[in-house]
Amino acid sequence: MTFWIGFDLGGTKMQATLFDEDLRLLATERKKTKPQEGTDAMLDRIQRTAKAAMQKADVPQKSVRGMGIGVPGNLDLTTGTILQAPNLGWTNLHLSKILKKSLGYPVIVCNDVDAGIYGEYAAGSAQGGRCVLGVFPGTGIGGGLVYRGELFTGEKSSCMEIGHVVIEPGGALCGCGKRGCLEAVASRLAIAADAAVAARRGQAPALLEEVGTDISKIRSSVLSRSIEAGDTAVEDIVVNAAWQVGRTIASAVNLLLPDIIVLGGGLVEALPDLYKKHVRRGIAEFVMPSYRKSYRVVTAKLGDDAAVTGGAAWARHKLSDT
Repeated sequence: MTFWIGFDLGGTKMQATLFDEDLRLLATERKKTKPQEGTDAMLDRIQRTAKAAMQKADVPQKSVRGMGIGVPGNLDLTTGTILQAPNLGWTNLHLSKILKKSLGYPVIVCNDVDAGIYGEYAAGSAQGGRCVLGVFPGTGIGGGLVYRGELFTGEKSSCMEIGHVVIEPGGALCGCGKRGCLEAVASRLAIAADAAVAARRGQAPALLEEVGTDISKIRSSVLSRSIEAGDTAVEDIVVNAAWQVGRTIASAVNLLLPDIIVLGGGLVEALPDLYKKHVRRGIAEFVMPSYRKSYRVVTAKLGDDAAVTGGAAWARHKLSDT
């Protein structure tokens, strides 16, 4: 019997999940990433996490066909090299080669957002889609596209950086160094900054009472509770951000005509009805009229398992015929 491992490598945590050939989840292992301990320690932890998932399911190494690992940062997909991953402290690390040598089976490297949307396509809310666009608002705003069963990428690297579409020229400074990107205007970090100002002005008393004006504490769940408690200023901020995301997605619809649009990430999970409603409104206002009935907007359903599911599914897709 053949098994596949999906691996989600983030700046704070890592997760390895073992799947069977039909993508049934068999075992999961999670550990903290601890990038401050250095590359060798992180690589050792990745290997131990993958092996622990196998041990939990009592699956020997020889039965694992391959692993797909989702990684943030700038990647060379043709060689499985991490060109630059600031949150991990990596530069020019040939991750695929290193892990294959230590684990004994092929390792396919992909972008973490791509892994998430491929997971939703393979086993989540976007099954059966021909062209699936995924948008994941969080600290940033990630995007990914699956077209006819393949991840849509550049020749060597991932693309679909919808968070860096400029929607307000000369606007707020983005982490990429440009001004007016969608991410600078509508990410959870941008929402938290605006909400903190509202709290400081006395416009969001529930938020002020719970976390004060510390942006780092204004998480998606905190925003949800603030709105439930009656902080209309915070609701207005979230509604505007969702609308901004929607109108940016409309441009992507005009270009790509996806039949399914998947919304995921912490903001969507915390405020699913409110967020989706206003994303839909933004799309409808700016999409070409003839396209308004060509797509459906759904919320991701795999949660924290999206990237590991997508990693395993992508490895299965890439390696099954080799």
